[in-house]
Amino acid sequence: MGPTLIFIGILIFCAHLFSAIFSKRRVPDVLLLVGIGIIVGPVLGWVHPTMLGNLGAIFSSVTLVFILVDSGLDIHIDDLRKYWLGMVQVTSGSFVVSLLTASLIAHYVALLDWRASLLLGSMVAGTGAAIVIPMIRQMKVSAQTRTVLTLESAISAVFCIVVTLAFIEGFKLGQISFVRVAGNVLASFFMALLLGVVGGIVWSSLLRRVRRRQNSMFLTPAFIFVIYGITEALGYCGAIAALAFGIVLGNASYFEISFLQKLYKRKMPNMHSLEDSEKSFFKEMVFILKTFYFVYIGICIPFTDTMALVYGVIIAAAIFVARLILIFIVGYKNTPTDRWIVSIMMPKGLVSAVLGSMPMQINQVAGYEVIPYAERIQCMVYSIIFFSIIICSLMVLLSRRRIIDAEYKPEKWEEVYDYE
Repeated sequence: MGPTLIFIGILIFCAHLFSAIFSKRRVPDVLLLVGIGIIVGPVLGWVHPTMLGNLGAIFSSVTLVFILVDSGLDIHIDDLRKYWLGMVQVTSGSFVVSLLTASLIAHYVALLDWRASLLLGSMVAGTGAAIVIPMIRQMKVSAQTRTVLTLESAISAVFCIVVTLAFIEGFKLGQISFVRVAGNVLASFFMALLLGVVGGIVWSSLLRRVRRRQNSMFLTPAFIFVIYGITEALGYCGAIAALAFGIVLGNASYFEISFLQKLYKRKMPNMHSLEDSEKSFFKEMVFILKTFYFVYIGICIPFTDTMALVYGVIIAAAIFVARLILIFIVGYKNTPTDRWIVSIMMPKGLVSAVLGSMPMQINQVAGYEVIPYAERIQCMVYSIIFFSIIICSLMVLLSRRRIIDAEYKPEKWEEVYDYE
């Protein structure tokens, strides 16, 4: 226990150091933390994912909830109204292009059959909110870019989950209903959105009373966990519910339901946003949790399947190139700096990792091979996650020299990214 606590303490100090390095030198702390995970996991063998059991998945979900809610608190309704079209273009276009790119390479290079290739492609077609959001927080980007990337990471998770489950169902039944897939996507999104908004409205109206209780700081996260758990238990996307919950708390005045007050003789309770101290608490929790989350990702990277690593780097690089081309074609309406940042924010995360482990679990439960290439799919998915994080981190590092444009003179770069 002593060495473990020493390691945890040193890791937290290192996280602050890495964050400072990112601010000054643009070396992403994500890359450094994943590197620590690789050292203590696959390299030295001190920690193995099986040692954590189900705690790893639970910890990942808790991290995702805090990150999404904290991000939702900073999203303004006015920004949503202005930038929804760009979000739809980037999210839908990137998902389709990434799915097709990964599937084609998995089929023609890794030699998986078409169904297994499409299954793998659907697992890695989205972006990882737990990685994208902390990275853009440390960069000076416009409100449009921040809103688009945050919403993309949450909504693409819905696409990944629903489409992957549809392909898995296709393996079991022998056919895939695209009408059912589309219906499940819409149902998962709107029902999760509804649960998150309703939960946010209820909690916002109770906040004033809750604050009167002692030690009430953790009650808001506890209520969010309940909303997230109910949404997941009903078969919808908890990530969307958590993000919607955060947006409601951050924009409480927009959700005042005046017509309900007319239905009651007495005045309905006013809605309240989180106070500065409560928002600071969320940000502190996000910092700590994402530190351990990135180390956990490094621990989970499989280095036993060499060919899976090769296929992973090829697919991750191809997805990056495809996204660059997509953003150029879509004509994302913003500055060259922001277009470049949107283009490079393609790392995979928690949702891809969870989905990648499902084929092997299904085969183990069934006792026979329901889904072929299950072990290879899992290794490839984790490899794609790893190399997508590396590519994104390196592009962020190199982006300091990326913009030499009439709109951004070298002397203006300091104003854009706040370098010292």
